[in-house]
Amino acid sequence: MEFLRPVSLGEALEMKAARPEAVPIAGGTDVMVELNFDHRRPAALLDLTRVAELAEWSRDDSVVTFGAALPYTRLINELGTDLPGLAIASRTVGSPQIRNRGTVGGNLGAASPAGDTHPVLLASDAVVEVASARGTRSIPASEFYLGVKRNALEPDELITSIRLPKATGPQQFAKVGTRNAMVIAVCSFAISLHPNESRAGAAIGSAAPTPRRVRQAEDFLTEVLDWESPQALPDSAKRRFGELVASAAEPIDDVRGSAAYRKHALAVLARRALGWAWDAYREGERSCA
Repeated sequence: MEFLRPVSLGEALEMKAARPEAVPIAGGTDVMVELNFDHRRPAALLDLTRVAELAEWSRDDSVVTFGAALPYTRLINELGTDLPGLAIASRTVGSPQIRNRGTVGGNLGAASPAGDTHPVLLASDAVVEVASARGTRSIPASEFYLGVKRNALEPDELITSIRLPKATGPQQFAKVGTRNAMVIAVCSFAISLHPNESRAGAAIGSAAPTPRRVRQAEDFLTEVLDWESPQALPDSAKRRFGELVASAAEPIDDVRGSAAYRKHALAVLARRALGWAWDAYREGERSCA
């Protein structure tokens, strides 16, 4: 196995163009597990840990852009205020040691339906920036996931950064697992309120071949949420929202849970997360008034 160690993004893209089969590695929290269990034996590894620009971030008045190799710990500590939903999801990833190494870019590259950050990226309208020696392009998160562990990257492309709007309203993420940490989600859910656009984003994970937006549930919230004079949501609205979220799932039975349980759990997660987010928005509106 060849080990490639670029020191700049340009060099990394040249190496990837010359060796498209080379597997990128930064935190290594997925790739090293596959190697250790001999589930994967690539011809080459492309080590990105010395490419400094992949671990940088920037912000302007409305958008945060962070490198694909920015560790979860830094994202939580440095960007948690601007991207609260992503910070909540990042806190559920593995152990402190894993969060010190793991990255959102790695989560995207693996494209596992159970990846913790995917629902937040979808609900928050994230854009994935990718590059190759041929140039760069932007892929909306909603178009990035193609199937189980399949993404929209071309063989010679690398994920360079992720771009998200700054949160303008409350965001929530919740997942079900056998314990609170170091666990693969049985199912997960994220919601992002966008009061400046009078809408909400919602997405599910670990309950379909890919993470996915739940458009019908989002449309329902457009009808029932009063952004100007926010009132407490009736239980019937929360239940209906949970039903719509669950109906968007296509789960399977596996060792972590049955399809029926996943649908039930998603409905519960969705109505609870909606309640938390909407109550936070109402509280904020009262404080402003």
